[in-house]
Amino acid sequence: MEKAKKEVEQMKYNQQRDQRKYQNTVNNAQGHFFESYIKAACNIYSERERAEIDKIPEPFRVLEKSRDGVFKGRFTAHAQPDFQGTLAGGRSIVFEAKYTTTDRMKQDVLTEDQEEALTHHASLGALAAVCVGIKDDSFLVPWEIWRDMKQLYGRKYVTAEDLEKFRVRFNGAVMFLDYIHEIGGRWISGIDCNMEEWKQHRPIC
Repeated sequence: MEKAKKEVEQMKYNQQRDQRKYQNTVNNAQGHFFESYIKAACNIYSERERAEIDKIPEPFRVLEKSRDGVFKGRFTAHAQPDFQGTLAGGRSIVFEAKYTTTDRMKQDVLTEDQEEALTHHASLGALAAVCVGIKDDSFLVPWEIWRDMKQLYGRKYVTAEDLEKFRVRFNGAVMFLDYIHEIGGRWISGIDCNMEEWKQHRPIC
């Protein structure tokens, strides 16, 4: 009887493990798609001379190569935010891209190194943000909003409804500089925009 119970528990554990692995595979694939939609927008903005923004590769060192083309390697530094570049007019931009197939995005999806990098860039005047994909919707969330998520939303995750005013256009590309609602122009350019007042829902930017 005890053996049969353990076998049932092991079966449940295996099913849960397999479900997690499957969900992780789906999330990783969707995350790559989301990044490709952002890269498509980067190309469009470059062609229109609105911005020059690139995906930053993770530092990687090849340790060993084999004759069949397979190699072993390791990452050599902590990952930086995904995208960095320059907007027309000279302002720099740096942002992390995160996607979820669930209905909420957790604040802790960013690493401590990514948070520190975004904080530092923002303190120097860069447009620092998190480009978020929640199912079929995309948002560009200012770093100051993301950083103070607990204070502003009362919890350490956000939903698509929470982020509605930061929703951006999608036309086959995630047009992260083009908000659906009229909120972001002056913040994006960095001209006369008081983020602390914006966080209080005043129409400053």
